Amino acid sequence: MTAARIALIPGDGIGPEVLPPPQQVLDAVGGRHGFGFSYTSYDDWSCERYLREGAMMPADALDQLRDKDAILLGAVGHPSVPDHVSLWGLLIPIRRGFRQYVNLRPIRVFDGVDSPVRGAVPGKVDLVVVRENVEGEYSEIGGRLHCGFPSEMAVQEAVFTRAGVTRVLDYAFELAARRDGRLTSATKSNGIVHTLPFWDELVAERGAGYPQVAWDQEHIDALAAKFVLDPARFDVVVASNLFGDILSDLAAAVAGSIGIAPSAHLNPEREFPSMFEPVHGSAPDIAGRGIANPLGAIWSAALMLDHLGHPEAAEDITDAITAVLAKTDVRTPDLGGSATTTEFTEKVLELL
Repeated sequence: MTAARIALIPGDGIGPEVLPPPQQVLDAVGGRHGFGFSYTSYDDWSCERYLREGAMMPADALDQLRDKDAILLGAVGHPSVPDHVSLWGLLIPIRRGFRQYVNLRPIRVFDGVDSPVRGAVPGKVDLVVVRENVEGEYSEIGGRLHCGFPSEMAVQEAVFTRAGVTRVLDYAFELAARRDGRLTSATKSNGIVHTLPFWDELVAERGAGYPQVAWDQEHIDALAAKFVLDPARFDVVVASNLFGDILSDLAAAVAGSIGIAPSAHLNPEREFPSMFEPVHGSAPDIAGRGIANPLGAIWSAALMLDHLGHPEAAEDITDAITAVLAKTDVRTPDLGGSATTTEFTEKVLELL
């Protein structure tokens, strides 16, 4: 049996606390399905390393990761390091160096987790945000001029390429075709005069090739409102880098807790390793207390299994998550309970 090679990057804050749970779950479900994992941990790729050495990770980091089958990331960020430094020093170089151009963020309202939104009913809200992950509004093109003077200015260029937009649209349409056959495109072409009309044109062009998918488009401001007012109407939502980033966090809040939301940074062609991480961030205020919610990391591991070709094992994990929330009162503090990270993980393993 060949073991899948998994890189572990614990990172900052609660990151080192939430990565052992998915390892335990992966080993348990792998044993049941007849496959295994080998882990390589990069414990010092973090803000602590940046403060000590001036870099979040070593210069040859991508070469160290290149032969891995997948990457599990805990969290990145600490108040001692500006967020743009930590993000552009670790997460974004991995995304772009490995062409992880799809950011996949599934959202569900589970039985046992109260949504702050009245209309968000368990079993009804089950959507996926497909975010373009390597260009768009998060480009490196731009700069600062006249620094320190009253005329100081900053310029940031958005970059939308035909290749970059069409590949993420094709992924989203294909995903919608496998799900409920509904897709919504996030736009703002009434106000952003060049890039978003271009996006809209490419949506229409690619959509013509998927007659089995009913698609529409919504301006981002109206779409944000509809995520709250009628979240059950959405199935697959495709969006640019910035719009997808905002919508996916909003959707996680609608589902009741950003602490359980997973994400996948995918290189669909599998030319490079893909990366999987919980959405919750490093949460330095609770780091070291043993109360971090591990579900986001565990669900991210399920996304990893699906990507690696083990959909049945992935479903075992999501079924266990569903059962913990629906059938037990074991909850970490972010979900209104008092369970520790270890206690919560043990319950998932028991139900798995």
